[in-house]
Formats: sequence, structure tokens, C-alpha cells
Amino acid sequence: MVGHRRMIYTCPMHPQIRQDHPGNCPICGMTLEPMGIPEDQGEDRELVDMSRRFWIGLVLAVPVFVLAMGEMPLAGVIPPRISQWIQLVLSTPVVWWAGFPFFARAWSSIRTGNLNMFTLIALGVGTAWTYSVFALLAAGRFPAAYISHGVAPVYFEAGAVITTLVLLGQVLELRARGRTSFALRALLDQAPKTAHWVRDGREEEVPAGDVQVGDILRVRPGEKVPVDGRITEGSTAIDESMITGESLPVEKHAGDKATGATINGTGSFLMSAKRVGENTVLSQIVHLVAEAQRSRAPIQKLVDRVSAVFIPVVLAAAAVSFAAWAHWGPEPRYLHAMVNAIAVLIIACPCALGLATPISIMVAVGRGAQEGILVKSAAALETLGKVRTIIVDKTGTLTEGRPKVVSIWTGPGGDEGRALASAASLESQSEHPLARSVVVAAEARGLHLQAVDHFESVPGNGVSGRIDGNTVRIGKEGWLAAAGVVIGETWEAQAGRLRDQGQTVILVAVEKGMLALIGVADPVKKGAGEAVQELHRLGVRVVMASGDNARTAGIVAKLAGIDEVHANVDPKGKLALVAAAKSRGATVAMAGDGVNDAPALAEADVGIAMGTGTDVAIESADLILVKGDLGALVRALHLSRATTGNIRQNLFFAFFYNALGVPIAAGLLYPLFGLLLNPMIAGAAMSLSSVSVITNALRLRNKSI
Repeated sequence: MVGHRRMIYTCPMHPQIRQDHPGNCPICGMTLEPMGIPEDQGEDRELVDMSRRFWIGLVLAVPVFVLAMGEMPLAGVIPPRISQWIQLVLSTPVVWWAGFPFFARAWSSIRTGNLNMFTLIALGVGTAWTYSVFALLAAGRFPAAYISHGVAPVYFEAGAVITTLVLLGQVLELRARGRTSFALRALLDQAPKTAHWVRDGREEEVPAGDVQVGDILRVRPGEKVPVDGRITEGSTAIDESMITGESLPVEKHAGDKATGATINGTGSFLMSAKRVGENTVLSQIVHLVAEAQRSRAPIQKLVDRVSAVFIPVVLAAAAVSFAAWAHWGPEPRYLHAMVNAIAVLIIACPCALGLATPISIMVAVGRGAQEGILVKSAAALETLGKVRTIIVDKTGTLTEGRPKVVSIWTGPGGDEGRALASAASLESQSEHPLARSVVVAAEARGLHLQAVDHFESVPGNGVSGRIDGNTVRIGKEGWLAAAGVVIGETWEAQAGRLRDQGQTVILVAVEKGMLALIGVADPVKKGAGEAVQELHRLGVRVVMASGDNARTAGIVAKLAGIDEVHANVDPKGKLALVAAAKSRGATVAMAGDGVNDAPALAEADVGIAMGTGTDVAIESADLILVKGDLGALVRALHLSRATTGNIRQNLFFAFFYNALGVPIAAGLLYPLFGLLLNPMIAGAAMSLSSVSVITNALRLRNKSI
């Protein structure tokens, strides 16, 4: 349905960057995103490459970390100098092979004058490794103040650990991009592959892509509508849930619109093609999802802003330290100056900072899984805590998403069981979507279905048949009246009251009189009202967006306690609601379960899919509520806020130790106390910061949400 064109790749944060091949943004280093729907070319080569680098890096980095952190306990087993040589051998491929893409991106950022996260990584990792090699090979030239147990301090583990953590982040990012492509292809798969072309009284099956505007097409019962058009002949009921999200089918007659990829019911009809290819509603939804997912600004933007300031400050501190030691320091002055300047760069390298966010996210993801909350995007878990507006779909999100019999009215002295059994017996012969709900209701009551003779279905009007010698009819008021059925004011008034409650009314007649009114509706999920109340208490504004009519949407909103309602909203309208809320400065979440929700889910700061929904919605979202329970949404919000607070605490621990370490590394305490950065102090500071961060993050496991 979407035509082939040359793929263009762009940067989500710098849309002015465009090229006709994959690569990285020269400004921020991010992987460029395709502007269209990429072909399914099997495995993502970049993901395979980064995954290989990560796993090999992890295997080599772990023993380096163990050797460095356990240097004192292992001193009797592995001599310090031998330990350092082992660390050199293991860390070198991690830094220079596994981490090579980061150095390439850093060099690009330096050439273009756009310092970013990769510049910081390359500076810290490269300095740590280079200095450590010098300290290992030339330990004898170091001043005595720097020597402990016969060796100078080395920081091989800092370079290896940071490289591995950043690789993990890249793998997760690339996997998310792969899910995006899968979601778009899944959307395209909703389109039928063939159409029945009608010309000169003949029917011919042709590829749907060959259909042209003005072509006459035949759509048979149960088939998908091939393109957007208008019905020219016939009547039917079409399942438009893909577009509107509503579970109830829509009656269609000559002159009505038919939308591509929706599912035809029991009637056969002819239609004239009006929109084909990229102009169909489905294709527009695909492009809306692609644009929304590409436009989401990742958390890296903040990191890059910090890096642009942090790097010059650290370089300036190192330069001042070098100059001060070279001018006023003890002999050998230049060796002291070089060691202290490099120590500033190393101690500023964010080892605990690299753990601060990932460790909290990992613990929180596990905690969420216990509560039926699957987290696909770490950034989204952080962002959810800041959400102040949640836009929710109606069908399948607030309601159960499938029609049920919720009321039976038989008038004074009527027998509900007999009426339901007769209706279910007749509806068991019908293929109408609502018929199944009547049969299910009868089965739930244990009613016996009777034999039906002379069954007849009149598309767009109703069904009839003989049960125990009596003619039973189910259908529209006008059709029943034309058959001589007397409905009467009392029955009409009651039907009106049921409709005012948001129910679809099925009229059942026997011979010339009314037998029953059966109300079918999509019930509000258990606990939805309580969940909405809790969201209000947490300061979150809840907005409902539904493709259903205003009356039904308003009734559901009232039952759930929602104040703001938008009815008759199509996929583009839902996306516009999200965009409008974001334009007012709000952090917005969108919760939905259908194809029609996919663009809005992708556009929102946080997309939340019901686990009971469509694959497309699930792939477009950041969080999945496994049971489709709104109570899980409240728990997810509590978890996010707890995680965000935990990350802030971790960042404090990481910055606190770095802030203490930089002036000591620069030699600020030497004139006053004769103190230099002893390797034991540096090692203790690094260990303490990492242990503090990990211990604090583990508290999330027992957090009540």
C-alpha cells in the first residue's frame, strides 16, 4: 500500500541531517533513523555488531573489575604487578575494539565542534587506559607519594566497565529501533494483498497494489476491504475497529464509505475505489506512526548538553592543575604536573555515573514485571513519573473491548429466560457480530437452544425464522414494523432509555408482537473508576479519546469518573490531541490497545499498551500492561516516580564522590596538608560510589507500589 522510494535517514534530534544511507549523526553521534518504512532485510547488522561487541566486552570486563576491586584481598594470591598486566591484556580489546565505534563518533564530534556524550566517553576511557599503561610501564619514575605496594595506581577497570555499560545502552537503543520497524511492517500487513476487480460483468483477482481510483471492486463476506472507497451496491456490516477502535460493527449501505483493511461482515457489496496506495487511511496511519516514533527526543539530548559544558570544565581543571604543578610543584615538577592533570581527567570519568541510571532501571524493570508491567523503554519508565496528562482510549482500555448482553427487558409479566432462549436460537444461525453476544449470554445461563426452520437473513435489516411453529424476528424497528409487528410506545420508550445508557438495543418479536429488548454494551472494566480516582489524587489529568459516538463515550466517561471527553476521534485526531497537550508543555502518556491508537502511542512521551490489545499497539508502545488493567497503570506511575527518585539519589552519590575527587586529584590539599591522591583513596572512592549506587538501587525491589 506504500510505494517504493529511496530511503532517507535522519537524526531524531537534528532533522536537518539527512542522507541516503545508514550512519551516525555528525552532531550528536546518534544512529540515524529511516524516514519511511524500511524493508525487512533480516537481522540488523548494526545490532548484531554492537551485541557482539557488548558480550565480548562484558566477558573481558568482569574479571578486570574483580581484579581491580579485590586488589588488596588478592595481593597474597596474585602479585599487584601481575594483576595489572592481566588487567591490561583483558581491558585493551574492550577499550579499543569493543569501544571503537565510540572513538569514531567522538572524533567526528571534535571535527564538527559538537561535543557530546561520546566525546566524554572517549576522553574518560582513552585517558584512563593511556595513563594506566604509562603507570604500569613506568612505575619507577612516579614520585613515592603515588606508589603503593610497589606499583602506581591504574584504572583499566574504569575504561572497561564504562565501555561495556555504554555498549549495553546502544544495544537497547538498536533493539528499540528494530521494534519500531517491526511495528510499521505489522501495520502494513493489515492491508489485504488482493482485490476482486469487476469489469464488463467479469470478476478478476488482482494485486491490491494494482487498483486504481475509479475501479469497481467486489468485497465478499468475511474479506478485508482492499482500498478506501464508497459502496455503490449492496448492504453489510463492517468491523471498523482497526480505524475507530470500536468493537460494534457499523451498518453500511449504498453511498456509505468503506475503509481499506476493515473487515466485511456477512453481506457482499460493490464499491468504487476512491483512495489507493499512499493515500489510504491505513497508509496515513503508518506514516503518522513513523513520524511520531522518529520525532521522540531521547534522554541523550540532556546528556549531550551536560557534556558540552562538563568537558571544557574538566579540561580547564586539568590544565590549571598541570600549570600549577609545573610552576610551583616539587621536583620532578613536570612528572607531578602530568600525573595530577591525568588524575583529574580520570577521577572525573563517570564510572558510578554510568551505573546510576542503568542499575535503577534494571531493578525497576524486574519489579514492574512482578506487577504485570512490561517495560520496553528505560527512558519511558523515567518519563512516566513526570506525566501530568494521560489520554486513554475507550474500547479495550476503559472498557472490556467486547460486546456483552447487559440487560433484557420483556415488559410486564414477560419471561426473560424464554425470550433470551428464542433470541439465541435464532442468532445462533446468524454471522452478525452482535449475534454471538446473545448466544454467549444464553449459554452462560444454561438455556437450551431450540431448532430453527426457514432461517432467513436480510443484510442491513435483521434475521427471521420459525421456532416451535412461531415466526421470530430480530432486527431494526422499521423492518419489524414493515412485517406487521406492533412495537408500541412503551417499548419505544424503554428502547430509548437503554440507548441513553449507552446500550445497543436488539429488538426481538414473535409473530406480530414484541417479545424482548436485549441491551448489548461494552462494559467498563472492573476497577477502572478506582484507578481514575487514584490518578486524579496523584495530580494526573485523565482525558478520554474515543472513536465512538458522543452519547456512548459520555456515558462511559461518567461511569469511570473522567471529566474531559473527545468522541468521534479518528487516529489522526488522537495524535493531534497528544501533540496539542505536548505543545502546552505537558508531559503526556497515551494508553490504548488498537491499531487506531498506534500513532498516538508513538507520539506520546510515554505510550502504554494493554496486553490484551493488538500487536501493532503493543509494538508502538513503551510500556505494556499485561492484564490490560488500569490499576496496573497506577502501579506503573508509582514505580516510575520511585525509580526517578532513586536515580536522582544515585546521581548525587556519583557526583558527590567525583566532586570530592577532582580537587584532591588536582592537588588542592597538597599545599595545606601535603596530601596527594593516594591510589588507595582513589580506589576506595570508586568502590564506595559504585557500592552506594548499587545498594540504593536494590531498595526498589521491596518498594511498595
